[in-house]
Amino acid sequence: MVLLRGLSMQLPASSRLHVASLLGLTGLIAEPMAWLQSLVFERRLKQLQLPSDPVVVIGHWRSGTTYLHQLLSCDPTVVTARNSLTVAPQVALLLRPLLRWWLQITMTDQRPIDAVPWSADDPQEDEIGLARLTMDSHMAGLAFPQDYLHHLGRCVIHQTPEFGRKLKRFTRLTLLHQDDRTGHLLIKNPAHSGRIPLLLRAFPKARFVFLRRDPIDSIRSLVQVKQRLGALVGLQPPLNERLQVEQTVAAYQQLMQAFEASRPSIPEGQLLEVNYKDLVHQPLETVQRLYQALGLSSWTCAERPIRERVARSSRSYNPDPVVLAPGSEQRLQELLCQD
Repeated sequence: MVLLRGLSMQLPASSRLHVASLLGLTGLIAEPMAWLQSLVFERRLKQLQLPSDPVVVIGHWRSGTTYLHQLLSCDPTVVTARNSLTVAPQVALLLRPLLRWWLQITMTDQRPIDAVPWSADDPQEDEIGLARLTMDSHMAGLAFPQDYLHHLGRCVIHQTPEFGRKLKRFTRLTLLHQDDRTGHLLIKNPAHSGRIPLLLRAFPKARFVFLRRDPIDSIRSLVQVKQRLGALVGLQPPLNERLQVEQTVAAYQQLMQAFEASRPSIPEGQLLEVNYKDLVHQPLETVQRLYQALGLSSWTCAERPIRERVARSSRSYNPDPVVLAPGSEQRLQELLCQD
């Protein structure tokens, strides 16, 4: 239940009343509803076949994975996890209209951790939903920031059989949550960069899209976000910024080492790398090239909504400046120069 505090990310940071009501919904109130959902939907979930070839967006955090996910999810044929599912997957099939309505009236227009616009129907990474189903999620490190590296190692660099089972279950929940399942499955989760063997066992023909950004920019931005998350959902005193820099650099290195070690296991033609700058400066062209490279056939119906999302994002997205204290910035430079 500790990880449920992470749900407060989807509400105004200043509103503790909303946080309390959310915990009530996903805790005592949700438990009997979760039993009922299992009773009603369990047979359908077990019979649901997982697709072998989802598109999986990976890459280090703050490398453009959310933006690419938002654009790709505009394709009306795509099946992907959305906020109305990940907020409470254990009851989301049963209470779908209620959860969507509730999020529409409680969510901020932008994520509290940054300036990214979002809504109840926007896509969300599956780790948010997985953290509601299992304690074997690296998001435990957000609640316990002093132990973040431990949870990264326990749940990303290594995984438990329990996590593998919950990943498949959450994927089935995603498929069943969306009425129209005519297109490909889309998954976005930076943590999956360290879980390639697990993903290939579950989805042998998975098509990976790896976002690549200058490490110093990605890490600097993540330090700022983790400090905000620590204040918002942490159950331990947050790290000071310099220690956060050291921890985040170490985590970055572990994640990238795990990805590079497993890269040779990805079959030829199932990995596409996308440069962050290309995505930011030429989003429509970059996504169109991605469709062509991955052999996705729905560009005709996807182009217009993706183009509209690009235009809307360019008008509404004003990113927060990312500036570290001088001592923290110096330490970041020192650690990356060592490599």
